[in-house]
Amino acid sequence: MPDPVRLPYSQLDQLPDRDPEETAEWRESLDAVTKAAGPHRAAYLMRRALEHTARTEGTALPSLLETDYVNTIPTSAEPDFPGDEALEARITAWNRWNAAAMVTRGARYGLGGHIATFASAAWLYETGFQHFFRGKEGADSGDQLYLQGHASPGIYARAFLDGRLTEEQLDHFRQEAGGAGLPSYPHPRRLPWLWEFPTVSMGLGPLSAIYQARFNRYLEHRGIKDTSRSRVWAFLGDGEMDEPESTAALALAGREGLDNLTFVINCNLQRLDGPVRPNFKIVQELEAQFRAAGWNVVKSLWGRAWDEVFAQDTDGALVRRLREVPDAQFQTYATRDAAYLRDHFFGADAALRAIGRTLSDAKLLELFQTSRAGHEPRKVYAAYRAAVEHKGAPTVILAQTVKGYTLGAGFESRNANHQMKKLTGAEFRTMRDLLELPIPDSALADGLVPYRRPAEDSPEMRYLRERRAALDGPAPARKVVAKPLPMPADKSFDALKKGSGSQEIATTMAFVRLVKDLMRDKETGRRWVPVVPDEARTFGMESLFPSAGLYSPLGQTYDPVDRDQLLYYKEAKDGQILNEGITEAGSLADFTAAATSYATHGEPMIPFYIFYSMFGWQRTADQFWALADQLGRGFVIGATAGRTTMTGEGLQHADGHSHLIASTNPAALSYDPAFAYEVAVIVKEGLRRMYGPDAEDVFYYLTVYNETKVQPAMPAGVEEGILKGLYRYQEGARPQADSPRAQLLASGTAVHWILEAQRLLAADWGVAADVWSAPSWTELRRDALECDAARLDGEDRIPYVTRALSGAPGPVVAVSDWMRAVPDQIAPWVEQDWVSIGTDGFGLSDTRDAARRHFGVDPQSVVVQTLAALARRGEVKPETVKEARERYGL
Repeated sequence: MPDPVRLPYSQLDQLPDRDPEETAEWRESLDAVTKAAGPHRAAYLMRRALEHTARTEGTALPSLLETDYVNTIPTSAEPDFPGDEALEARITAWNRWNAAAMVTRGARYGLGGHIATFASAAWLYETGFQHFFRGKEGADSGDQLYLQGHASPGIYARAFLDGRLTEEQLDHFRQEAGGAGLPSYPHPRRLPWLWEFPTVSMGLGPLSAIYQARFNRYLEHRGIKDTSRSRVWAFLGDGEMDEPESTAALALAGREGLDNLTFVINCNLQRLDGPVRPNFKIVQELEAQFRAAGWNVVKSLWGRAWDEVFAQDTDGALVRRLREVPDAQFQTYATRDAAYLRDHFFGADAALRAIGRTLSDAKLLELFQTSRAGHEPRKVYAAYRAAVEHKGAPTVILAQTVKGYTLGAGFESRNANHQMKKLTGAEFRTMRDLLELPIPDSALADGLVPYRRPAEDSPEMRYLRERRAALDGPAPARKVVAKPLPMPADKSFDALKKGSGSQEIATTMAFVRLVKDLMRDKETGRRWVPVVPDEARTFGMESLFPSAGLYSPLGQTYDPVDRDQLLYYKEAKDGQILNEGITEAGSLADFTAAATSYATHGEPMIPFYIFYSMFGWQRTADQFWALADQLGRGFVIGATAGRTTMTGEGLQHADGHSHLIASTNPAALSYDPAFAYEVAVIVKEGLRRMYGPDAEDVFYYLTVYNETKVQPAMPAGVEEGILKGLYRYQEGARPQADSPRAQLLASGTAVHWILEAQRLLAADWGVAADVWSAPSWTELRRDALECDAARLDGEDRIPYVTRALSGAPGPVVAVSDWMRAVPDQIAPWVEQDWVSIGTDGFGLSDTRDAARRHFGVDPQSVVVQTLAALARRGEVKPETVKEARERYGL
């Protein structure tokens, strides 16, 4: 019979109870404690019991997802602080001053900048710089630092103290046009010797950090680089954790036990315009999320001033009160007087009032205005030490701070402080006094706040240099030492250039075959990193499973269901394929880590990320922008491309616009190859440009198709046209000497449509049409724009597209499986009459032929559009167009 006191059922009811009487005794004991000492005492005893069983070998109990609103590490358990706290305090004070001065000086030009974020996090960074963050001058890769974008002024101030930046450079914060300025945020492309990782597009930093830590393990397990000493540190804001990407990969990090990863979340309880969780507690919410995902959680909330207060909390009233007060109220406490604190916080019940009577007004103000663990180096050091010593799981440190700390009452804990870009002279004097900096009033008299740093032979500077030398040099730092990769043998590319004979293959399969051959290359084969979001079989990549293996840090702990098949699902600790599951965001984060390994680890890797074309750029264009910022190199493959090649899949699977999105990314070289030999030429050139002696910071985007076709052999002399974006593939036969002429341009699978249109035009209407393959509309446009700019400088440069089509008779009709805006990119530089045909609008489910007829891009529609263009020129009769429409049923 169910116990009437309990819930009507329990999950445990389905399991046999070997001793029901013993179970009943335990319940009765708990009831007795609750009755005698209250439910909070009972809960305390249960938690003590849970902690004890967690430490008992062989006892498996789930851990609590949420703990009290107190520090994880008691003061009595903190390790000895190994540094000189007084010297570190002075160094931190100079950093605070120079960061605020830099932003305030820039405010003269209306440039803005953020002050309050670094002010709250200064000790979180400085403790790392003094004791934990390893540089890149040692024998290994050092640490990887994902630094919070809005804290960049503090990082620049640190580099100024290091001697890596000058006052002139600080005065060019956010003034980059002249070439010597400092970017607003961590942008490797703008400051490639300092920044490694772009992080200010919030949410991408935490996601990228997880996959970077995972890729470090991948390199180690594959025997490419010993990364065992490298640690990934990601500094994040509590408001930033609302971005879905911030928590998207927590389970991956927990599942794979990435104990080389530490998140430091600055919990100042404020997002950009107000409290993060006004009516709730963000620290408790994050703790539950991370614990549930398998992370080690270290809460570092209260400073030492709270210790004596907690010691008086014999019945848990203080802890309960801390837990129940919402975050927005804590922000109010940080700005109110002692009377308000005494009445509002400690007046909640008799036990709290008793504690409150023992505290002076000054003590009350210290507790709520300044005493946060994130502002005390010993607390921060203890949390960091716990993180680096923890094994088997990643660690998140939830460090509580005050936003705008040390900037004065006008900044601290104010909802508007994210938008406050400068301090007044009076506020600087208050800050100087608080930080005890030796800056005379006379230095502040003219309103232009000076930069300051100690003398080179001062104790502070000697200490700073000694600490960084012990940690392998300055940080953050980006250092490229990778050597060029040798080019693979031509035979791998020659196979595609010869064509497929009578066999029909899709360009997707042609690419996979090429990469499979390249992965066998003795010199560079092991450097290929296939990245797939759970669609490897869709793209015909299952042939790589047994030979390359799928990466898993555990290897394969099970017998795969298809083990008896030739192409079985093989996981291995040294597996080469990163099969990420259904996550384009995670796959692109993986790709980014591999694409920048040449800089991060000095090991050039050749990643290719293959995905459903529709779900690449549309979902993750922001990450592609960050990839470009991080100077990534590799191949991005949009498979099953185009709006009409995905038979029956419909609106959300039909991509007609990714090339338009890709064209907005200056680092993306976009190609839409029609034939296998074009794929070979483009990939070979990509390897040369990205991994050769003069390596460029670009990446390649290729769209490939799932539509099988006979692949022709490569005509002679077309390589230049393929790479530049246009070449004449087939000249049209003239039915008569005076036949009307037209030029048909197409990319990708649309080339096959215009080849059929070419036949119909000649056979049915006596029109001679030349067929041109346009592998890259975007590269043609970029070349034309460069020529336009050069002509303004007095150079005589003609765009390639203009030269290629020069003298070609008749109108130009451009066709693609993309929206018309894609080929329309080159229209201004085409001298002939221009017509474009594309797949504008949403996709739909149907056969390929029906979808192409619907969008008006099938061969018959191309014929009608060509005849209409010729009719406008007076080269065919107007009634011919109507006749053609009727003949083809359009």
